Amino acid sequence: MTKIIKENGKTIIQTGERIDTLNAAQFERDIEPTLEPGVDLEVDCSQLVYIASSGLRIIQGVMRTVIRELGGKIKMTHVSENIYKILYMTGFTRHLPIERD
Repeated sequence: MTKIIKENGKTIIQTGERIDTLNAAQFERDIEPTLEPGVDLEVDCSQLVYIASSGLRIIQGVMRTVIRELGGKIKMTHVSENIYKILYMTGFTRHLPIERD
C-alpha cells in the first residue's frame, strides 16, 4: 500500500512491500496526483522487498516526468541491498540519486 506524505516542501512516497504486475497500475495512480511543477519527490523504499519490471517502468516514467517535464527532483531512499542490485543492473543508479539503507 502506497502512502503519500507532504512535509517541509517535499513529497514522500512510501512504497509497500512489492511493486509488481498486480499492483503496479495502482501504484502509478497513487503517484500521479503528486506530479506537479517543481516537485521534490522522495520514493521511500524502506518497506520494499520486491520490484518487478512493471514497477521499474513506472519509476522510469515518473523520473522522466519529474526531471524533464516538471523541472523537479526525485530520489529513492532507504533502498535495500537486493533492490539496489536490481537498480544497478538496470542502469537506474546512473540517472537517479539512490540512498541505500
